[in-house]
Amino acid sequence: MKTAQNGQIKSDIKILLVDDREDNLFSIETILEKDNYTLVKARSGREALKVLLHQQDFSLILMDVQMPELNGFETAAIIYERDILKNIPIIFITAFSYDEDYIFKGYKTGGVDYIYKPIKPELLRMKVSVFVELYRKNEQLLLHEKKLLAANKSLQKEIEERRTSEAKIRLLNQQLVDNNAHLKSINEELDRFAYVASHDLQEPLRKIMVFSDKILMKENMDEETEKYFKKIINSSKRMQMLINDLLNFSRQSVSSSDFQKTDLNALAKEAIAELEIEVEKSKARIVISDLPVVWAIPSLMKQLFHNLLSNAVKFRKKGIEPLVHIDAKRISRADQSLTLHSNGNWYYKVSVTDNGIGFDPKYTDEIFMVFKRLNSYHEFEGTGVGLSICKKILEKHNGSIVAHSEPGKGSTFTFVLPEKQSGTKLHI
Repeated sequence: MKTAQNGQIKSDIKILLVDDREDNLFSIETILEKDNYTLVKARSGREALKVLLHQQDFSLILMDVQMPELNGFETAAIIYERDILKNIPIIFITAFSYDEDYIFKGYKTGGVDYIYKPIKPELLRMKVSVFVELYRKNEQLLLHEKKLLAANKSLQKEIEERRTSEAKIRLLNQQLVDNNAHLKSINEELDRFAYVASHDLQEPLRKIMVFSDKILMKENMDEETEKYFKKIINSSKRMQMLINDLLNFSRQSVSSSDFQKTDLNALAKEAIAELEIEVEKSKARIVISDLPVVWAIPSLMKQLFHNLLSNAVKFRKKGIEPLVHIDAKRISRADQSLTLHSNGNWYYKVSVTDNGIGFDPKYTDEIFMVFKRLNSYHEFEGTGVGLSICKKILEKHNGSIVAHSEPGKGSTFTFVLPEKQSGTKLHI
């Protein structure tokens, strides 16, 4: 925190405002001044670039699209050429309503959202507050990561120094046990935090959707206003989906008591039943071979099948009915090449193969990264978190997952599970 010239406490959150009109800058500054953000103004794209040469610690950029010389899209493209600036989200401000191709151009340059003029003060404050909160949480996570890395480095140094002393090694082992207990406690706190954060973030979204629906139900509404409210509702639903996926991705705690003898055939059929509407609408055919019974966490394995089958149906070719095959076989450790965290000798290899649009093999590793999307969400719905959740589920089961694909030739997602989970006294 720091004190401004008028004696008011200013936030460490810095926002760059870019617009060629002074009255627009003044309007945005007036709306946001009650939140005590540190606002920096630029009156052109070139001036914004000059500011960013010397200041990179912005939490958010609000940028007008229509500006002389460099427009908002061109300025954003230049900004994101610098690695140090790639993580600063940009919200475009425009007075016009464009078609989806033009809007997609803004997202393609790296923009995260649009705000239309005339600006609605509460909508602007709400959107800015969401990205500011995400910035703060990210800064906290980076700080925690830095501390953990420093602590880990310190522990490694201590291990090397005490390697010659048996007594000191025993003491160090005890410290590691204590640290593990502390990390487990931190993970449990993160679970609780994720739940509370998701609830707090969704509450204003629900109100936005409810009030927008009520306004849409009123008579004598012009088409343009109705279109804008529908866009608000759709954007709110997308953010709600993103929050739910983030909540699922952030959950950490798993106990050995959660593992049960689980029939994968039954779970795959349950996942298909949950996708009944999508399956019927697309006329998809899903063929299940004989799947094994494994020790697993049923709810997570069902979510795994749900995500993989949902993608197989979603990313289908136009005019071609989706065809999905699920099959499995028992293999030895020597017969597979995936990185596993289990010391067992036998595994089950399960493949989900479709005849969809496929993807370029160069993205094989990237598709499991959180928020990684290969297609526009205007064309295919989703948040880019589903496959990241699949990878995390397999890691919790001491397994792994890979993808094989070519554009236009479908995709195959293959995951490997150990026949027995370490730490369980049960046998299949």
